[in-house]
Amino acid sequence: MMEALKVEGVEYIFGIPGGANLPVYDAVHGADFTHIHARHEQGAGHMAEGYAKASGRVGVTFATSGPGATNLVTPIADAQMDSVPTVFITGQVRTDLIGTDGFQEADITGITYPIVKHSLMVTEASQIPEYVHEAFQIASTGRPGPVLIDVPQDLGRAEIDYEPNTKPVELAGYKPSVEGNINQIKIAAKALASATRPVIYAGGGVINAEASEELRELCLVDDLPVTCTLMGLGSFPAPNEQWLGMLGMHGTRAANYAMDEADLIVAVGARFDDRITGKLSEFAPNAKFIHIDIDPAEISKNVAAHIPIVGDAKAVLTALTSEYRALQPDGTRLAEWWGRISEWRKEYPLTYKDSKDSTIKPQAMIESLNRATNGEAIVTSDVGQHQMWVAQYYDFPQPRRWINSGGLGTMGVGLPFAIGAKIACPQETVVCVTGDGSLIMTVQELATAVSNDVPVKVLLMNNGHYGMVRQWQELFWDSKHVAIEMGESPDWVKLADAFGCAAARVDDKADLDQAISDTLAEEGPALLDVRVDPTENCYPMIPAGAAARDMVG
Repeated sequence: MMEALKVEGVEYIFGIPGGANLPVYDAVHGADFTHIHARHEQGAGHMAEGYAKASGRVGVTFATSGPGATNLVTPIADAQMDSVPTVFITGQVRTDLIGTDGFQEADITGITYPIVKHSLMVTEASQIPEYVHEAFQIASTGRPGPVLIDVPQDLGRAEIDYEPNTKPVELAGYKPSVEGNINQIKIAAKALASATRPVIYAGGGVINAEASEELRELCLVDDLPVTCTLMGLGSFPAPNEQWLGMLGMHGTRAANYAMDEADLIVAVGARFDDRITGKLSEFAPNAKFIHIDIDPAEISKNVAAHIPIVGDAKAVLTALTSEYRALQPDGTRLAEWWGRISEWRKEYPLTYKDSKDSTIKPQAMIESLNRATNGEAIVTSDVGQHQMWVAQYYDFPQPRRWINSGGLGTMGVGLPFAIGAKIACPQETVVCVTGDGSLIMTVQELATAVSNDVPVKVLLMNNGHYGMVRQWQELFWDSKHVAIEMGESPDWVKLADAFGCAAARVDDKADLDQAISDTLAEEGPALLDVRVDPTENCYPMIPAGAAARDMVG
């Protein structure tokens, strides 16, 4: 297994040992990669995700059988929803114990079957290197995703002859379409050239395909307006005159209104999820749809595509740009459309009311971070209000700078994501923006950061609540607040100090900029507890099940 992982170029593995995977860990001793000892298997899985999202390489996690394996269910599901190339290698009880309810036995392949791209159960020791190579091929090609390899303990102890794999892996029945149908691409180019109210709608698939430059080239041919999903932020450089902002539930009015009135929407690597479409029957009622995606199962799944194109975003965008440029489109046809967009931008800017006293507004905290880093940091987040405020008020000029949980919406991912991202990109500043409700779920991974000298910076947006749940209860449940208060426990500065992590607290907006700068300047891991206005809501917002035109706030 170690030799096969070496052939695949693995440099780091995140994991925790246990009885069933002790043979694997015995082989880790002296292996040609660095093992990062996480403090919980969920943290290890999310670190592998953060590593993969930041680098584009496959993230790898080790865990033992039973509870060790089941603790990986959340990161596996998260990786599946956000198309993250990951390989999870679990230990299993001996083959003679499988099916007997042996100690720490769990059918992890059965448990995770609905949430993996593929799973491989080792039944013969000779399969181990073969399965490792197959797993990396499947995880990293086509639409990326998680692959599970389950290795019974006795097979992990077996001795086999190993010949390094030097040939490309060929899997029967697995041939992702890459180039896209040229006839469909030509039809799409003609449709785009004749549209008077087009919008380019880019998702995380653009980043997975390393197609950000190709997206920019297409948009620059004809001054096309572009918006991105939460997962697609950074695929088009922001700020930019053609950039409408993020779309969706907490997107800008300009982006959402443009989608609502568009006559043609070009969706690239996006899946039309409910946080984007709102009320599906009223989504973009006047638009025709070009849908580009490498996963044919996504085409027309939620919104019927008039021009479907199955293929890799990089290859398809290159061909589409060439065909579109050859048509020499008349850019003056978009003047009226840009005038309409300019009106929305002027009437509905992304803004907030600052406090009249010393209270720190959450939006001001993100703006301060944006100034301090000049938009050049890798920023991870957990899930909630702070996540949306980062998406709204932090500028992402390039891809793989924004790492969060979009599809599954997993609280607790921010810190392990940051650790994985910093290990993948050691020269980059990596900042985790989190909430007090999220950080408490995986705070033990501060020990991982400290013990492995991973200098991540944690900016805690502390409002004493599950902020987004409080907002929904206030807006849609008659302000009947239940089980949302976090209170004053723990004392985050003392807790961070107990882990050996530098920490400070700020609660006056006059001190905010300096406090953030001081935290970023710390040599090792550091945490800043930022006490923000606990009553602030995240706007604008499309209420769940409403149409984009019905945004509030």
